Amino acid sequence: MRFFAPLLAILPALILPNMAQAAGLGPQPVLLGKVDGLKDILIVDGAPVLKAEAGDYQILLMPDGKLALAPLPSPELEVTPTPPDIIPHARIVQGARDIRATWFASPTERYDHGVLGDHIEAAALKVETAAGEILSHELSGESVFEDLTPRLADIDGDGRDEIIAVRSYVDRGAAVVLFGIRDGELVRLAESDPIGMPNRWLNPIGAGDFDGDGTSEIAVIQTPHIGGILILYRWQGERLMETARRFGFSTHAMGSTVLGMSAILDIDGDGGDEILVPDQGRTDLKAVSYAGGVFRVLWSVPNDANIATSIVTADLDGHGGADILYGLADGSVLLLPR
Repeated sequence: MRFFAPLLAILPALILPNMAQAAGLGPQPVLLGKVDGLKDILIVDGAPVLKAEAGDYQILLMPDGKLALAPLPSPELEVTPTPPDIIPHARIVQGARDIRATWFASPTERYDHGVLGDHIEAAALKVETAAGEILSHELSGESVFEDLTPRLADIDGDGRDEIIAVRSYVDRGAAVVLFGIRDGELVRLAESDPIGMPNRWLNPIGAGDFDGDGTSEIAVIQTPHIGGILILYRWQGERLMETARRFGFSTHAMGSTVLGMSAILDIDGDGGDEILVPDQGRTDLKAVSYAGGVFRVLWSVPNDANIATSIVTADLDGHGGADILYGLADGSVLLLPR
């Protein structure tokens, strides 16, 4: 494991991205260092955590102005208990509205696809409500949750969270599905049309107001391994209706458990949401806008190896902006300062 470069080496790049964007070239990545056995980068309690084969590390801004890696303090910390029925490789997602936590449960092997590294999928979605009640939604034998991380978002602005998940049908492939708590039950609220073929998968990015009309859309990458398509859906009654699509993206490597290879944030400062997503080859990181109902690539950052970790945002330099952090297959950890 190697320590990151000192902050002084990063400071010039804090100015370069703005200059580069003005010239239409896009932001310039800063190599923070390389981590042996880098597996993923996650946000834990608001801070990035590097998952590596040797253990978990945090990125710290030290008093002397340097960035360094430090092992996560472990035994003394209070850790949220893992539900006994959670499926392998899945994560509990914490919420701050009517859903305190949610996870995929009830392992099953009735869908033989294996896109997420094994042949175990989930037969159930579970939540713990803000009041501490456990609710569950069980799927029948014709489908599974081919997913690891539920995504929470208040899509309709009513103060309650909805859950975005992947439901895969044995004979029709994957669909994006929306769940929520209604009248004390965890129910399916809306669903897209499935892809139409078995063993065809999609990976949700999340929800945001991408076209600037004040209403959230759901963004997914359909078939990320074979001609990945960025699709936007609008919630209409019990249907998730496709509103736009654009080819040429990927957010997943076959067999990987890393599903967060994308991010949603206001990149250009216009008050709307944009999408950070790799291209189909997962070498270039692209900033994609749908402002005004038209897809545009604002900038593209080429990399020397495939993007291999989640793309996370956090204020690492203390300047108040959401810096962009991601890792490559060769262990490189890159920062796009903002």
